Amino acid sequence: MPNSFGHLFRITTWGESHGGGIGVVVDGCPPRLALTEADIQPELDRRRPGQSRIVTPRQESDTVRILSGTFEGKTLGTPICLLVQNEDARPEAYSEMAEKFRPSHADYTYVAKYGIRNWQGGGRASARETIGRVAGGAIARKILREQFGVEVLSYVKQVQRIQAHTDPETVTAPQVEANIARCPDPQAAERMIKLIEKMRRAGDSVGGIVEGVARGVPAGWGEPVFDKLEADLAKAMLSLPAAKGFDIGSGFGGILMTGTQHNDPFRARAGKVATTTNLSGGIQGGISNGATIYFRVAFKPVATVMVEQETVDIHYRNATLKGRGRHDPCVLPRAVPIVEAMTALVLVDHALRQRAQCGNPGT
Repeated sequence: MPNSFGHLFRITTWGESHGGGIGVVVDGCPPRLALTEADIQPELDRRRPGQSRIVTPRQESDTVRILSGTFEGKTLGTPICLLVQNEDARPEAYSEMAEKFRPSHADYTYVAKYGIRNWQGGGRASARETIGRVAGGAIARKILREQFGVEVLSYVKQVQRIQAHTDPETVTAPQVEANIARCPDPQAAERMIKLIEKMRRAGDSVGGIVEGVARGVPAGWGEPVFDKLEADLAKAMLSLPAAKGFDIGSGFGGILMTGTQHNDPFRARAGKVATTTNLSGGIQGGISNGATIYFRVAFKPVATVMVEQETVDIHYRNATLKGRGRHDPCVLPRAVPIVEAMTALVLVDHALRQRAQCGNPGT
């Protein structure tokens, strides 16, 4: 099922960047959940193109329609089909790509796999595919918030060498949305915006890190071996376009510590178990321990640049290619709601699995 994600709460995305539309089928949503387009649209608005001067200027309203799975404003427990129509596709901007492979894009590998590809905007390889993830993730977030008291958010932590000073325990959504970089550190955000604008003017691109946070996750979510909670989070994040790295808690920085330095001591508080530090990132043995979950996702610079580069054509002859069309000089600001959506999809799936297996939401 290469286009599906999840077990009890499953999404299947469909559609291409320059086709008629993009959508998702959400299966496994519990019945009687109050749900209308108004619950989904705000998240799509945060992801859509054209929202600021540092993202792609493609103009799409990304208006969502619920085609099935609800009645009188509530979910039925049956598959929910969501549709967003494409409004500003310009396939002519990609005509040269019909004959040439874009460096570091999915053009050549799709041909190697399928023997055919949609060269108009990259087809399924386009970040526009993430509309379905964000729409499905909006439903997952609503379930997590209303039924489990879990809060999910993410923010831009780093753009190239510019790092934000943030604390995953205290960052708030209004702080994230206070600037177009979606960085809760105002000083770092200003420098990030200037760098991204510089890259746009140069026809180049830049990458960085998005940090994801989940608060209020009870102890007990996740499986002990192959479906460890951090493993599913890693799979979710590395399935995103341009994602190249994932670490959680202390991450790679943990190798500089000793075991005694890295361990999170346990203490009993008000009849519950808690840790005094959180270098584990809220997950131990593949299962949540009740602490805040936090992790980082590294995104590469956007592959399409407006600079001539060496490549080959579809006949495997050497050629050159300069990018065309409308592209983000940095994916990070628009990746924030996508990281949140994938986090919510992982967590709601494990929440329902915990409820089904143990009869309780965790401790």
